[in-house]
Amino acid sequence: MSAVGRSANRVASVAGTAVAGRRSRDGGRGDGGRGDGGRGDGGRSILAGMSDVIERTETLAAEPAYALGGLLGVPVPDLGGGAGLPLLWHWVYLLDRPAQADLGPDGHPVRGVLPVPPAPGLRRMWAGGRVRGSGVLRCGEPATKLTRVLSMTDKVGRTGPMKFVVVGQQIVQRDQVVVDEEQDVVYREADTAAASAGGSPDGSDGADAPVVPAGDGEREIPVSPTLLFRFSALTYNAHRIHYDRDFARAVEGYPGLLTHGPLQALAMAEAARAANGADAAGPAGHGEERYFEYRLISPLFDHQGMIVSAVTGDGATITAVRDRYGRQTARGTLS
Repeated sequence: MSAVGRSANRVASVAGTAVAGRRSRDGGRGDGGRGDGGRGDGGRSILAGMSDVIERTETLAAEPAYALGGLLGVPVPDLGGGAGLPLLWHWVYLLDRPAQADLGPDGHPVRGVLPVPPAPGLRRMWAGGRVRGSGVLRCGEPATKLTRVLSMTDKVGRTGPMKFVVVGQQIVQRDQVVVDEEQDVVYREADTAAASAGGSPDGSDGADAPVVPAGDGEREIPVSPTLLFRFSALTYNAHRIHYDRDFARAVEGYPGLLTHGPLQALAMAEAARAANGADAAGPAGHGEERYFEYRLISPLFDHQGMIVSAVTGDGATITAVRDRYGRQTARGTLS
């Protein structure tokens, strides 16, 4: 067995520990919900997946990194010279590639991945996450990603019941955990998801508000159906709300195409990289530890634009995304 394989097995045994020990967990066995291995068949509980680990290994090619750099309009590290990938760029690697038959009507997988939907017909939204980069993630070498469900919590918000799922991921390379991550995913009933999707506090799409141009320390990223489609393709994300306008409007009740949460998070991380004067390798590119916590606080649609900012100080960089009307949709902190 290779060194990477040995490390993967070792990490799998402790994968119930949260990012870099910030929150410890009991492993989330969910014994009472065991049934189908978390595949979602026949409406069985997602709890079955909380004891499962999906392991995926591949050699990291340079091409996805160059594609992402071109999409974002940012510099790509000297990958051939041994530089590592910037923080969050692992999102274009080690991807789930479900069979077409395993996709639901909205384009999301309904089985064979983690997490699986807790019940049929729910809307899925990426709410935020935490990522620690603790080493150099290199192209041209194998890496292993381990994914498991860490926790599930039922809550009731102003729009109704919600299920919060925390997904843990670790990426191992050269027998070292170089990326340790938690992703917060929210499931809602279809009608409540649409009701919460207005682009402004009054539920409108904000198009009548005055435009607030990008100022000093801000960068405007033009959002178009082409950009959203290319990012969906690069991350193997078939969720139709990002590229199928008729579906987004008629079925999910959105005013336009939804700008991906991970795209906003990447824009913030890149703004922080630029604000810190980092070279193309950026945070974690040379192996120094970086911790990025972000939250998606409001939906962002294609016709609303995307303006990103980053401000450094006191050992941290505060990042944000807003639309062209001044409404903040995401925020994050790099430390």
